[in-house]
Amino acid sequence: MIRAIVTDPFASEFFSIKEVAAPQAQPWEAIVQVQAFSLNRGEISDAMDNKKQMRPGWDFAGVVIEQAQNGTGPKQGSRVVGLLPMGAWAEQVAAPTSLLAEIPDDITFAEAATLPVAGLSALYTLRKGGMLLGKRVLITGSTGGVGLFAHQLAAQSGAFTVGIARTEEKALLVQEAGANEVIVGDTAISSVDTFGPYHLIIDSVGGDTLAALLPQLGPEGICVSMGHSSSPYATINIRGLGGRTLYSFFLGEEINRYSPAEDLKLLGELVSKGQLVPRIEVEASWKKIGNLAQQLIERKFSGKAVLHIN
Repeated sequence: MIRAIVTDPFASEFFSIKEVAAPQAQPWEAIVQVQAFSLNRGEISDAMDNKKQMRPGWDFAGVVIEQAQNGTGPKQGSRVVGLLPMGAWAEQVAAPTSLLAEIPDDITFAEAATLPVAGLSALYTLRKGGMLLGKRVLITGSTGGVGLFAHQLAAQSGAFTVGIARTEEKALLVQEAGANEVIVGDTAISSVDTFGPYHLIIDSVGGDTLAALLPQLGPEGICVSMGHSSSPYATINIRGLGGRTLYSFFLGEEINRYSPAEDLKLLGELVSKGQLVPRIEVEASWKKIGNLAQQLIERKFSGKAVLHIN
């Protein structure tokens, strides 16, 4: 038996640590002793919306204690980072080697745990824009895990990046991540035309914000819709797109178009070289899951929250 975080919509504590069966690996899976995992708003929302007991969790970092039977992937004893469709918040997980990568010795498990969902989402949304050297990129949700990674990666690609922040304090975080300009305030969307038109827009807000952003695309520009924190519904003028592209992004599909193992290795190397800096706002024991999950849903902090298994 192992311990894992389990949800129960009918219990006094929605998230609790319980004993569950130890993972049994398929031939293409490795068994990982998890050291840390990070929280994502999407997985918490999905768990809270589910009316049944479940084991949530996407991101994790730890040590391989059993190599995949088919001989692929990291060997026993390797420090790794990976992701799962669910169940990552546990002492041990069985993970496909295609979703697992070794991490450099000089990055921590906490740093590595921030990379799978937020890091890959940032990387893959930016890739939709192709060559970004000299191009203008607008990123909403700039102070979230994905946004901060996206700003850093876009800046390294030579793009001129514009971010959005609610306060001057949060704007400083976006500037530190490499943004050339940051628009501040609740009415920031109405000012995005100041620095446009844009070759690439990465939007995680949706709703009326998404509709307002589309006219800011330049010729052959692309808007990647990767979230809908305000609303999943938007009314848009299709005729106004005129050769421009609106792309609906879902990481669960994107990982089938790329090599997550190779890309996680790339992200880990960038962290090791100091070229990518995870913004860990909260680091705590996994026993604090209930409180921190609620804080994340309520946007009480920027960047990432990482929990350690102890």
